[in-house]
Amino acid sequence: MATKIVMAQLSPTMEEGKLLEWKVAEGDTIEASDLLAEIETDKANMDIEALGGGVVLKILVQEGETVPVGALIGIIGEEGEDISSLLAEAEAAASGTPVEAEPVESAPVESPPVAEESVVPPAPPATPPAAPEPVAPAPLAPVSPPVEPPPGVELPHSHAGESSVTGTVKASPVARRMAHEAGLRVSDIPGSGPGGRVVKRDVEAAISAGVQASAPTPPTAAVPAPAQADAALPVGPPRLVDETLEPSQMRKAIARRLVTSIGPVPHFFLTIEVDMGRILELRKAMNGRLESGKIGVNDILVKVTAEALARHPEINASWQGDTIRRHGSVDIGIAVAIEDGLITPVLRDADRKGLLQITTEASELVGRAREKRLLPEEYQGATFSVSNLGMFDIDQFTAIINPPEAAILAVGSTSEKAVVVDGEITVRQRMRVTMSCDHRVIDGASGARFLQTFKAMIENPLELVL
Repeated sequence: MATKIVMAQLSPTMEEGKLLEWKVAEGDTIEASDLLAEIETDKANMDIEALGGGVVLKILVQEGETVPVGALIGIIGEEGEDISSLLAEAEAAASGTPVEAEPVESAPVESPPVAEESVVPPAPPATPPAAPEPVAPAPLAPVSPPVEPPPGVELPHSHAGESSVTGTVKASPVARRMAHEAGLRVSDIPGSGPGGRVVKRDVEAAISAGVQASAPTPPTAAVPAPAQADAALPVGPPRLVDETLEPSQMRKAIARRLVTSIGPVPHFFLTIEVDMGRILELRKAMNGRLESGKIGVNDILVKVTAEALARHPEINASWQGDTIRRHGSVDIGIAVAIEDGLITPVLRDADRKGLLQITTEASELVGRAREKRLLPEEYQGATFSVSNLGMFDIDQFTAIINPPEAAILAVGSTSEKAVVVDGEITVRQRMRVTMSCDHRVIDGASGARFLQTFKAMIENPLELVL
């Protein structure tokens, strides 16, 4: 019985997906939990897997193509099975032509919904055809757990015969990828995580124990070295040409989302300059005692921001229609620049974590953000964001609020400046930060009090433990 592979909705905001890579080819025999393809969503690259076994009969969407959620991208079934009706349906959907349903004695088949004015009643056939074989649910599921929609929001449902987003084998995305690269099936690996979930250490243990690979991993083709440039050619800037680029799914999502911020959200901005001398001394002393891993300046800024938010809950809030919600947890979004745009992995309960824990978790989140391997729950739901461009020598800037958050902190570079201290001119390490505020939630005075607390903690780190 043929089953459909459709472009599943892998995040609540996903409207279309780009097929980056097929992990299978036409004619391949697959089993449940085998990886089928890698999809680029509006936030991350995610793998999809088969819920059932069979033969890959047809691949309808090629690598690099972008299709809307729910579109048919492939068909799985039994070898030699007739899939002409599914191919006709896919062709009609791609061209926008409605598929006419012919009357059947046993069970009439509904045609896909179309606009009333485009429906043309078909002529009755001479002899009724046999009823087509039913289509089973699609063997597709994202590797990550399904994302629960916000209250009052209903995610689009799959059409009849399309896949659900529930997997048959519990495993983390990292574990699935490691197993795939090692030629192992996650179903053959006992899980030690919550509820029997297969995690990274289980795959590592299976590899160390020499678990029999289900299929050999194909060798990686050697990439030829680029030809050496002719030394006689003149060296100069590259010649510019006119070109039109197709934006990535992330860039499209940024474009859609930011027009809902800078226009509808009434921004105002507060800038303060802080002395970084004591914080830099503290960082140097702490890193001198660490055997591995180093605390970064941004890790300290995240910690200070979280502590200040805990003391000013009116800033850790959101505008929701006609009410203001003050959040019970401090979840800091850390802005990370990647090739296609910007993503903000979220550090949960940052006010309750020490510097070492923040450093470890932030480093892991930022690393996977740059690889586009974050799960939806890891980049959604921040209550406040921090964007740092100091490493690019940017002295000061203003950032756009990411709704429904009510504020974002823009951090500039730390540099030596001549300042007056106790009536004398001296050189100090100074840094400017600018907070963008949603005036529906935050007033100037409340924003200023928050920045005063932030400044006091930076200039006297003892405030962090008081």
